[in-house]
Amino acid sequence: MSAPIARQQDRIRTVALTVLCFAAVLAVGLQQWATVRIGGFDLGIFDQAVREYSHFHLPRSAIKNYHHEFPPGFSLLGDHFSPILALLAPLYWVWDDPRMLIGAQAALFAAGVPVVRRIARHCFAAAPPVTARRAADLSCLVYGLGWPLLRASGVGFHEVAFAVPLTLLMLERGLARRYGAVLVCAALLCCVKEDLGLLAAAYGAVLGGRGRRSGDRSAVRCGLVLLVLGPVASLLAIRVLIPAMGGVSGYYWNYGALGPDMGAVAMRFVTDPVTVFAVGVDHSEKVALLLWLLGSLLLLPLGSATLWCGVPLLAERLFSDNPSHWATTHHYDAFVWPVLLVAALETAARLHRRRVEWPVARWTLGAAACSLLLSVPFGLGALVLPAAWTPNPSEQALADAVHLVPTGATAEADNNAVPRLTNRTKVVIADSTPRDAEYVLIQTVSKTFPFATVDEQRDRVRLLLGNGYTAVWSKDGVILLHRAEPALPVPGAHVPGKDSVPVKEPEVRP
Repeated sequence: MSAPIARQQDRIRTVALTVLCFAAVLAVGLQQWATVRIGGFDLGIFDQAVREYSHFHLPRSAIKNYHHEFPPGFSLLGDHFSPILALLAPLYWVWDDPRMLIGAQAALFAAGVPVVRRIARHCFAAAPPVTARRAADLSCLVYGLGWPLLRASGVGFHEVAFAVPLTLLMLERGLARRYGAVLVCAALLCCVKEDLGLLAAAYGAVLGGRGRRSGDRSAVRCGLVLLVLGPVASLLAIRVLIPAMGGVSGYYWNYGALGPDMGAVAMRFVTDPVTVFAVGVDHSEKVALLLWLLGSLLLLPLGSATLWCGVPLLAERLFSDNPSHWATTHHYDAFVWPVLLVAALETAARLHRRRVEWPVARWTLGAAACSLLLSVPFGLGALVLPAAWTPNPSEQALADAVHLVPTGATAEADNNAVPRLTNRTKVVIADSTPRDAEYVLIQTVSKTFPFATVDEQRDRVRLLLGNGYTAVWSKDGVILLHRAEPALPVPGAHVPGKDSVPVKEPEVRP
């Protein structure tokens, strides 16, 4: 096959796999939207924030403010330092709708496919062209249909949409020895979320170590810059920038088992590492998380130093007191997915170069098959089931009821109904505290976040009906209430004021 034809076929494969990834993750997100299973936490929060950016305002979200009792006008930059979200603002000039974020996340995930292909080419540069092409095709397929991306797409939108392609690009530029670009990618990662400077620092250690062994002084210098400035960027965001935007010091501190602050934890690591390690594996769910992440690629990531890049992100979860951080049912695994995939590719390529006696090809194919099979229960399988696109009666009732809430009204709504109201009402999620809204949309047939039981939701309905609200619509366990007597106070009602003290979400087992 001539070189021009081979390059053309390579481009065709890249485009096809990119489109496949985009279609799959977009379909998973839209399926959850169609069945009314994507919540105001967190799609509604990001939708309100990006809409504010689109109007050249700071990113504010009434959903976040009310539910966690932040003062009025609180900026989400005081929650997580993610200024890169401002890049999405022009999309809302085209279509002001939360589904724009679902599409943007799918596009950002898909943008990683060509990068993965280049990484595979770097890793298999010494292999025969046919082997390199197959490795590139397979790695793109595993990445694009990977269960972490499907899971993240199924729970709405998060900053991870930017973290995935930027992490891939940073690792790829390192393999290409384009160290200036590595630094740019690392800087952008620090604008995605405040803790990603630690990922950049870990990559700096890996890059420096590799550069020292190979005699690449530029790699060593780049690695040292990342190793020093990565933690500095994270500390700057956590200690200075987030508090400057109204954040509360220690609000997300979930490491009480190790110490009251970062300094105490660092000292604990030095003086009592055995106990620290024990905390990281003191629950079966933590061990299961590690086995799940590494086992899904048949332990291939363990053969590459690149895996160290994921250690800070995994440590954040394993040492956390919050059980939701140990689960694979959220979007957290997508942050580490690029690291796992690149590490697995590097291991497979090294074994191939060494012509290890063990059947490397079968091992690699087995890892790919295992990962793809796990994608089926994480959303891929349901895409072909017509019933999975159909909401149940109560979900459909929520979708119908939102159309009855007038534009511009203040509203409290079921978490899963909130994203359908954010672009035309002043909506917050219905939670344990009444908010004196004009309309309240709530369901009474199944438990919904953040209520602990269905009985609490039913009690809320009874409380409001007895204190100035009337039912204007009801169907399949979903009820829409209107405040007919605004002067009649609702017991326990509260709206956050300038002196509000922020509260954390109760830590519940997933």
